[in-house]
Order: sequence, then C-alpha cells, then structure tokens
Amino acid sequence: MERRKTQEYPHPFVHEVKLTTAQRIRGQVLGAVLFPIRVTLAALCFLLMWPFARLRLVGLSSAERQKPIQGWRYWLFNHVVQFLSRAVFFAVGFLWIRVKGRRAGGAEAPVLAVAPHSGFLDMVVLCFTNLATVVSRSENTSLPVIGALLEFNQSVLVSRKDPESRKKCVSQITERVTSKGHWPQMLMFPEGTTTNGRALIKFKPGAFLAGVPVQPVLLHYPNKLDTVRWTWKGTTWLQSLWHTTSQLYTSMTIEFLPVYTPSQEEKDDPNLYADNVQKLMAKALGVPATDYVMEGRFPVKHVGELSLPLESPATDTLKLLHNAGLSRADVRAALDRMTDSCQPGQEKMASVDQLQQWLGLADRKMAEKICSLFSKDDRVDLRLLCLSLPAVSGLCSLEDLLATAFRLYDGDEDGVLTAVELAGLMGALVGIPQYRTAGIYSKLTSRGQASKEELMSLLTNDPTYQELVTEYLQPGEAEREASAYHKANGKDSNHNGTMQNSNMMSSKKAD
Repeated sequence: MERRKTQEYPHPFVHEVKLTTAQRIRGQVLGAVLFPIRVTLAALCFLLMWPFARLRLVGLSSAERQKPIQGWRYWLFNHVVQFLSRAVFFAVGFLWIRVKGRRAGGAEAPVLAVAPHSGFLDMVVLCFTNLATVVSRSENTSLPVIGALLEFNQSVLVSRKDPESRKKCVSQITERVTSKGHWPQMLMFPEGTTTNGRALIKFKPGAFLAGVPVQPVLLHYPNKLDTVRWTWKGTTWLQSLWHTTSQLYTSMTIEFLPVYTPSQEEKDDPNLYADNVQKLMAKALGVPATDYVMEGRFPVKHVGELSLPLESPATDTLKLLHNAGLSRADVRAALDRMTDSCQPGQEKMASVDQLQQWLGLADRKMAEKICSLFSKDDRVDLRLLCLSLPAVSGLCSLEDLLATAFRLYDGDEDGVLTAVELAGLMGALVGIPQYRTAGIYSKLTSRGQASKEELMSLLTNDPTYQELVTEYLQPGEAEREASAYHKANGKDSNHNGTMQNSNMMSSKKAD
C-alpha cells in the first residue's frame, strides 16, 4: 500500500484521512466485507459484558457501592469484563498491541496520564491498565451498556452544566488518588479533547490537583493510514470507524514512561505540574507542546486574559457570504443596518429568519449555518457579527471599530464600561465568548476608567496584546484585506463537535 504523505494542518484540532484512488478502492472492497462483520462482533461482545457489569454490584447497598469493590466480586467479574473489552477491540481490528515500559502500581502512581487523545478507540488502553477508573459525563449513565460499564468501573461522574457536580468530582478524584492504593488507579486524558496527534495541547490540571505522582502513558498508532483520529473538524467518528475497520489490522503501541514525582513547587501549583508533564510527554513523542485548548465549542489560544480562536467564526461567515454572492459593499451595508438596530434600548438578538433578512440571503440554510457559528441555538446576538466581521475583513479602522463597540456595549452611554460589558465587547471583537477578562478590567480601572481611550491604549501599547491587535483588530491594510478574503474563498470543512471526557467534544472537541 502506498504511504500517504505527511499533511500539514493549521492546528491540532483538524484531521482528515486522505486516500489515493487505489487506497479508496481497496478500502471500499474490504469495508463492504469487514465493516459489518467487525461491528457486529464488537456489538456482541458489548452485549455479553452487560449482564456481568450489572451482576458485579447486585446486592450491594448504596453506601457499599461508594467503596472500592474487593474480594470475589472483583477477581471474578473484573477478569471477564477485561477479556471481553479486549475482544471488542480485537474485533474492530486491533489484533496485536505492543506494550513498552512497565505499568506502575496504584500505590506508586495513583494517576495514569494518557496522551495524545485521538478518539474513542483510545479506550483500548483500559485493557492494559487493569480497567483503571475513568472520569465521564453523568449523562452517559443513561446510555445502554455504556451506563452499566461506567457503574461497573465505579467511574467518577461529572455534569458539565452543574458547578456543584464539578466540585464533587474534584473531591472524589482527590479522595481516590490519595487513598494509597485502596482505590484502583485513575486513568485520565489531560488534554480533555481529541486532536490529530501532531502536537500536545495544554493539559488541564484535573489529573494533577492532588499533587500525587503520575505515570505518563503515550499512545502510538504506527500505521500507513492514520484512521483512528476524530477531531473538531475533518473526519467524523463514523468515517473514522469505517476507515479503521476497513483495514486488515490496526497497529498500536502503548508506552509507559517512568513515574513522574512532583516537586513541592509543582504540588503547590497544579498548572505548573501539568505543564511540565505535558512538556515531558511532548518531548518523548517528538511533537511540540502548545498552549492551545478547546474552550466551549472553539479551539483557542490564550493571549493574556483573552481566548483567541484558532479559526474565527467571522472568517467562516465571510466565506459563506461570499459563496452566497454578497459583495464587499453588500456586507458593509448589511452590517451598517444591523449596527443601527443594536443601539441601547433596542433588541439585539435575532432569529434565523431575521438574520436571513438582515443579510439579504436567499437561502435560509445559509443563515442557519451562520447562526450556528456564533450560537448554540437558533438565535444570535447581532453585535457579534457587527464587530467580528469588520475586525477580520478590513471594513473599518481600529479606532472606528472600538467606537462602534462602545456604542453597542456601553449600556448607560457614559463612555465607561462595566466588567460585564467589557467581557461582552471583547468577545464580540474576536467572535467567541470571553470568560477571563477580569485582569483586563483591573488594568483599565487601575489606569483610570474602562473608557475607549484607555482600552485603545492598552491594546496598542501593552506587549501582551500585540498579537490580538496585529492578527484580529488591525484591519484596513491591503494585505490584511487580501488575506481575509483569501480565507473567505477557502474550502469548506465539516465541524464534528468535541468528545467528552472531558471529551465533545468534544469536545467537541469543544471542549
């Protein structure tokens, strides 16, 4: 089989399986035979696991279920479920899995930090870690079979919508990993979402909060075709499953690195601990360690207290408007109309139908897609479009852009923003919500007031925000305009969402 050339991606949240004609034909022929057989066998193994997962906890009280399972319930059912779990991945095509290094015991390393996180097939690592405990969304407990397996695993459950659930999750994790081997090891994917594996994104501190030793675990997929990855944009989970099961086999190597024992400084600073483990694992993988993260539904990088999108929703919107036949003058006129409608005291939220009218689009689906770039539901804050589109298209100067922003967000029209208004304004400028602008507001108020002049001075003179100004808020130059419209003519891609493990997702990705 011909080896696919390495493809450069703009960031680690994009992955597509690129096939030659011969590879596509071969995959279709093999997939027509192997896909239904392998999926059926994997589903059968899952169904066989279901009763064993339920039987393990039968007869135990609620209080007893909050303690680690021991004795005959552990050795009998754990071995059966572990065998069937390996059978699932064998059926999918993971015929041989190579293991490098030594897995440390729970007393030596209570946490296994696994990276890079590529997709749902990474869960095969559980078969080689004695079914270590994982963290999962509480919503997953309602899924057939999966819910029973999470209960069997005594997983730590968290609801992303409930702040109290998150606090309880942190408390449970800390209790378990500091139990000195009383609880099984915990396995975590510190990236929190899936990537293409060409870089490690910033590790979340959850696995490092307790300050206990961790064992880094690397996942390698040394295959001619990189089929297992499911990211924020590109190959979908179903395509990933199809391509993987269409191969004769899929190779994988699980590498256990030496246990990492934190210093006192790292114990006191979980973020420092996470960053240092990330750098160590990135070096072992031969990839860069980045500060990219999935924040909500968007992959971002942090610049000071701001989150800048790696792919701006405004740029995607310009592309859609260009494809719909709108000229530069049409876009400007539409934005002027929307800006006039968003003055203080007027309605700023628009439905899909209203957005279609504001933009003068013939196709309602186009308006739906634009709305989805900025909002989870079918209503969008028009101010997001009024500010982010000019910021990336060169339709006005930076000074005029900030002047418009203050008119839209200064509720009492006194020329000074509150902390909430500043967060909304900065989010509209870059096109995604901002959650960490308290530091910017403190800087502004320490210099006087959160006025347009002070914000302009901060953004243009503070070295921390030079990247924001030069890459997002400095329109008007011919090169900038050409770049924005070049992007607007780019190829459309598929957004998958993030996988949650928080996951999506996902992560989605988000995330």
